[in-house]
Amino acid sequence: MSIAEFIASQPEDRQALLSQLHEIIMQKDKTVTAVIAPMMGKEMIIYNAPGTFKYGLASVKKYMSLHVLPMYGSPVIYEKYKALLKDANFQKGCINFNNKDEMPLKIVKELITDCSKIDLRALREEYLKAKKAKSKKS
Repeated sequence: MSIAEFIASQPEDRQALLSQLHEIIMQKDKTVTAVIAPMMGKEMIIYNAPGTFKYGLASVKKYMSLHVLPMYGSPVIYEKYKALLKDANFQKGCINFNNKDEMPLKIVKELITDCSKIDLRALREEYLKAKKAKSKKS
């Protein structure tokens, strides 16, 4: 299934917003490629950076969801956008929302721009090196 087919298969009142969010991600983060794939038992748009998952865009029964893996590694990003997107429901690494009012596009552009600068593979390598060094000291 193509991205366009996936978006067209969603409820009509969500299609424009999903399309706009997809375009923002593709324009603001040139490190990712998009595919339709299952995650957490649901088909969604998966955005992969080299060597890793970075974002996911889903439309489930009661809401839409933007999975933002860089939020896991950056409390600064998480807290900044939790304050800016007050009407959205923040989980550890995703943002659940119902409409454009809860997910203003201007703020989403800033979020993706900030996240585009994060190299998740490099963060993981640093984490593993630190963990290995710590275990050698024990």
